[in-house]
Order: sequence, then C-alpha cells, then structure tokens
Amino acid sequence: MLALFRCLLCLYPADFRREYHEEMTSVFRQAYDVSKTSNLLAHVSFCSRESAGLLLGALRERARGIFGFNEWIPSRRFDMRLEFRFPRSTVFLMVLIFAGVVLTISKASGIELKYGSSSAVWPSLVLTLATVVSLALASAVFIWGILFALQRTGVHRLADLQTHSSDPRHGLSSGPSAPGS
Repeated sequence: MLALFRCLLCLYPADFRREYHEEMTSVFRQAYDVSKTSNLLAHVSFCSRESAGLLLGALRERARGIFGFNEWIPSRRFDMRLEFRFPRSTVFLMVLIFAGVVLTISKASGIELKYGSSSAVWPSLVLTLATVVSLALASAVFIWGILFALQRTGVHRLADLQTHSSDPRHGLSSGPSAPGS
C-alpha cells in the first residue's frame, strides 16, 4: 500500500510534493501501521479512504495550478492548505457573550426603571461605549494586520525545520547526508 501511496503522490504538482511529500508519507506510514492492527474491514476502509483522498487532493491541486482556484470541488476535507481558521467553539463563545450583553442591558433597564433615570448619565455613557467599541475595533484591525502580514511572509511554515531523521529502511532522508557517509 505504501508503494501505491507514493505512486498516487506523484499525481500532485512538483512544488506541492517538495513541500509536503515527507510529512504526508510519514503520517500515512504511521496511520497505516495502526490500521494493520485493526480488523480487515477497518483496514480496507482506511486504504480506500486514503486513496480517494489522494486522488481528490491531486485533482484540487492541479485545478489550483491551472485555474488559480479550486472552489468548484465541493469537499474541503482533503485540502492540505494551511490557512487561518477560527475554531468551532468560537461561534458558541460569541453567542454566549452576546447573551451576556443582552442580559446586562435588560438588568440595566430594570435598574433605571426602579431608581429613575438621570439625563446627565446618558451622554457620558454613550461617549464611553463609543470609545470602547472604537478601541476594540482598532485592536481587532491591528491584530488582523499582524496575522495577515505573517501569513504573507510565510513565517508560519518554518520551511527550514527538519523534523525527520534519516531512515535507511525506507530510503528516506530528511536532509543532506553528512560528509563521508
């Protein structure tokens, strides 16, 4: 199966293979070793899923190279691009924060009705809220700018980092060999 995996990996564009070949092969080898210990149906399911994923991934990368995009292929499950995404818990936390703000506003309205309103408080409250919202927006734009700049420079990739050692059993080497070896 490892030989089939390497053959299917050849369907990817050369620059993609240079960047992800070693990592994809290493992860596949580890997952394949684990799947061999499971039952036959799980092992066959793993092999078919990985083969389909490689074919779809190669098609997506070729489409990206030809057309510059690949959104016309609906599945993003097998996409290997590193992009910034919010975790799924973010939506839940945003709804929770929104509920807290609505609850606070309703409590403040109840306090205002109970103790009466003072017209001198509202202009300063509006100015304070506008200042807080403006500072939050400016902070968000600043942080987004930093993240965008880091993505554009490729700092997050750490391309020079070598994480795999030479493995003579599989014929893979993660870096240049030492002189005299």
